[in-house]
Amino acid sequence: MNDTWTDRWNDRYSNEEFAYGTAPNNFLKEQLEKLNSGTILFPAEGEGRNAVFAAQLGWKVSAFDISAEGKNKALKLAEANNIVIDYQVGELETLNYQAEQFDVIALIYAHFPAAIKSFIHQTLETYLRKDGYIIFEAFSKKHLEYLAINDKVGGPKDIESLFSIEEIQSDFPDYEIIQLEEKEIELNEGLFHNGKGSVIRFVGKKK
Repeated sequence: MNDTWTDRWNDRYSNEEFAYGTAPNNFLKEQLEKLNSGTILFPAEGEGRNAVFAAQLGWKVSAFDISAEGKNKALKLAEANNIVIDYQVGELETLNYQAEQFDVIALIYAHFPAAIKSFIHQTLETYLRKDGYIIFEAFSKKHLEYLAINDKVGGPKDIESLFSIEEIQSDFPDYEIIQLEEKEIELNEGLFHNGKGSVIRFVGKKK
């Protein structure tokens, strides 16, 4: 990833206010509350709202992002809630996660650059144990229609960085599909996710 991409996220997370709020994503919350706690990884975790929530439920939490500012905010949020998370800064290939290390990988609005997003998914899934879960929510390709009406809903503006059901099926082929759908939802997450949008939701169990 280039410096411009990193600078963009450092700039977004450098303000005192949390860009996407401090409450967890609704879909993640709903899914985690169905599972027994274990080890969980949050890629592209930003300011830590989802990681902190998982830790409060008793999960052993690992997270990473390219933004040092995001990590700073996440650790402050964790400290304010009297919990501990392991948070690394860097690109995935520079980090030291192990094969089958995690019970769950939670990809919540983890929009990586288009050229590498499938590679990252395929690398991440090697870190998931057999019978572990992927929990995924991110903007669909149809979301551009919503962005054209309301810029405040947020999300990438290039269609290649957005997702389709077919891409998820291709990136995670060896999974029992528990849920996979494209859905219109109403977002109310901090400063940058507000209004109606179109998302892909996926819960898969690794075979």
